[in-house]
Amino acid sequence: MDFRFTPEQEALRREVREFLEEEIRKGTFKPRSDGWICGYSPEFSRKLGERGWIGMTWPKEYGGGGRTYVERLIVTEELLRYGAPTAYHWFADRQIGPTLLAYGTEEQKRYFLPRMAKGEIGVAVGMSEPEAGSDLASIRTRAIETDKGFIINGQKIWTSGAHCFDYIYLVAVTDPQGPRYKNISEFLIDFSLPGITVRPLIDLTGEHHFNEVFFDDVLVPKDALIGKKNEGWKQIMEQLDYERSGIERLMSNYPAFEFLISHCKETGKSKNPVIRNKLAQLRIEFEVGRMLIYRVAWLLDQGKIPNYEAAMAKFFATDFEKRLAAFAMDVLGPLGQLKEGSKWWKEGFGLITGSYLFSPGYTIQGGTSEILRNIVALRGLGLSR
Repeated sequence: MDFRFTPEQEALRREVREFLEEEIRKGTFKPRSDGWICGYSPEFSRKLGERGWIGMTWPKEYGGGGRTYVERLIVTEELLRYGAPTAYHWFADRQIGPTLLAYGTEEQKRYFLPRMAKGEIGVAVGMSEPEAGSDLASIRTRAIETDKGFIINGQKIWTSGAHCFDYIYLVAVTDPQGPRYKNISEFLIDFSLPGITVRPLIDLTGEHHFNEVFFDDVLVPKDALIGKKNEGWKQIMEQLDYERSGIERLMSNYPAFEFLISHCKETGKSKNPVIRNKLAQLRIEFEVGRMLIYRVAWLLDQGKIPNYEAAMAKFFATDFEKRLAAFAMDVLGPLGQLKEGSKWWKEGFGLITGSYLFSPGYTIQGGTSEILRNIVALRGLGLSR
């Protein structure tokens, strides 16, 4: 792996930074942590689509950019660095689009991919259920095939953005009597269909981005099926590599990291050797996580499947995020408990408080660290069960 960026890649990074700094000056958005999961702005996503920064690695014939995974990573890294509101297109760009490219019909590709690349379609991810989080093979949502289509009944939970999106990617059991791992299928379903109910879930930060989604005798057309019936498990495993290895697993709370550093300098806390050394250690860990994620992008550009590398990058990066949030709150002390409106309040305090409250989810969403370590042990190290 070459650790140097090409002149073209450096020029792309500068272009993205200049665009984002101009958007901040115009007041388009305020930097925030977790902008990829909480910052919904269809208008901003369409601006990115106009610049070709969504679907960058997809073939041009489907509206994509035909560019490399490293180039895509450069763009997403800068979007997260500046805390941009990218949630509306994030899941479609990160994993649903690649799933359609790999397993979708020609009709699905030609209809959905160009619209996703323009930032015109947002897609929620319907995987987890109340009793099936990490053990995805235990889902209970059923999709029973009939002459008219599939009738879906069940419930999904922790469905980010379901209240804002146009479609939901759904994983459901299509053969209740079939063997485990060979009875699941994938669907892409229009949220406007009768029988779908979305209920909000408010997280510890007071944000509404999670939802419960209920399906009551929802009739979906047969062309909503992605790939082959009952072969969804293999398709899902490939998709999760895209989900787990993104730079968002390292930089969800990067704006809080930047504020922490500036706060320590302004208050003189950076002169404390314990705090200074800890900040240095966190910066080193950040760079290690960054290289692990760039390695995954590089492997994808080589045509390789980085399943254990993606798992390794994800658990290292999200463990770092939890350590960062905990240390930042320790440094902030009682100031971290203030609410906006207090005379002692500073804008950046909310970045750290929000990251700390959200941090328990970092090592759960997208696969728990325990599951990911098992993947590294089995697939990476060749250890037996």
